Amino acid sequence: MTTANSPARVATASFIGTAIEFFDFYVFATAAALVIGPTFFPKESSSAQTLNAFITFGIAFLARPVGSALFGHFGDRVGRKTTLVATLLVMGISTTLIGLLPGYDSIGMLAPILLCVLRFGQGLGLGGEWGGAALLVAENAPEGKRGWFGMFPQMGPSVGFLCANGLFVLLATGLNDGQFKSWGWRIPFIFSAVLVVVGLVVRLKLNESTIFTETQRKSQTANRTPVPILALFQRHSKLVLQGSLAMVVCYALFYIATVFSLSYGVNTLHISKQEFLNLLCIAVFFMALATPLSAWASDRWGRRPVLILGSALACASGFCMAPLLGGGTVWQIGLFLAIELFLMGFTFGPMGALLPEIFPTEVRYTGASLSYNIGGIIGASIAPFVAQMLVGYGGLPCVGYYVSGAALISLLAVVSMQETRHLSL
Repeated sequence: MTTANSPARVATASFIGTAIEFFDFYVFATAAALVIGPTFFPKESSSAQTLNAFITFGIAFLARPVGSALFGHFGDRVGRKTTLVATLLVMGISTTLIGLLPGYDSIGMLAPILLCVLRFGQGLGLGGEWGGAALLVAENAPEGKRGWFGMFPQMGPSVGFLCANGLFVLLATGLNDGQFKSWGWRIPFIFSAVLVVVGLVVRLKLNESTIFTETQRKSQTANRTPVPILALFQRHSKLVLQGSLAMVVCYALFYIATVFSLSYGVNTLHISKQEFLNLLCIAVFFMALATPLSAWASDRWGRRPVLILGSALACASGFCMAPLLGGGTVWQIGLFLAIELFLMGFTFGPMGALLPEIFPTEVRYTGASLSYNIGGIIGASIAPFVAQMLVGYGGLPCVGYYVSGAALISLLAVVSMQETRHLSL
């Protein structure tokens, strides 16, 4: 019989794991806005390099559902713990190798090709990471506190982003522009190897989820679908669609406020990298504040009302983009970033409980992971690219309308869902 994990131990392990994985992911996002284009793509024009960097950024989001299906299969068939160790290794190895990859000037077109392969590897790893971490916490949470404990893997992105951006701030401060573009940007990628070792030590000490073990024992005498993803789409396709669309607002808010805004601030508003990264580091604290607040509120009043409120406010926030980000002053930009990232955390917090709750145990890993990552394709994979195109077409107001439209999609999805707070896992 499997020994039960303490909820605190699982929460800590899930938080550390997701923080490391998202650190790896955000390191690339920041680098894409600053140096990936000039380093890995032909020097046709700065605009073409930026668009190519954002396309490469989006590749990982296309890989994430593949990772969800792959790791979700093993997570639902073999176990949560073993699969989460594998996701951490895939992400860590891919990230470290990006830091060691020669640029276009050294190996020509092989550089962007290998970059795309490694970025795909990052997407595979993260595609299997979040769902497993979230449901491991949900399956071990005390009665009535799934929202609160499900918040811990949700805090991983805030901390991962803060560490990634903080490291880039230190590098931008300590190095001149030539040093940073030549080799300094590689340090966060290579540092990932150290963090992965830490994450592996923590995760290897966990026991398998007792809910999963009990379900496996009972199903040994029954007919089981050999491929969980087939059972998922045969029986629960509506839930996948609802969960995916509910996630769109989180992704759109985050990546417009970080990747696109960073690129726009540095290249168009001519704010220094260091100053804009400092603003983002401050703004992400608002995201970290909103995440536990909304998770706690979802345990008290339900997932649905909290997410409806957050999505409605996010829809309104799109109209703030042009006057605040376009205003060009440090205070206006900082306020815009704080609003968007606060709302991102507010809509993100309850998802650690909601997505595991809507799927049965035998397809929970696959279902939660796919919903989370399909939402990423819709809300984030093309967001910086589309925003870059929209700003050239109609200016910042059009980008704001894009944010509002993404929030409206999630609002309608949440309205169509049932409350899950009192459901048994």
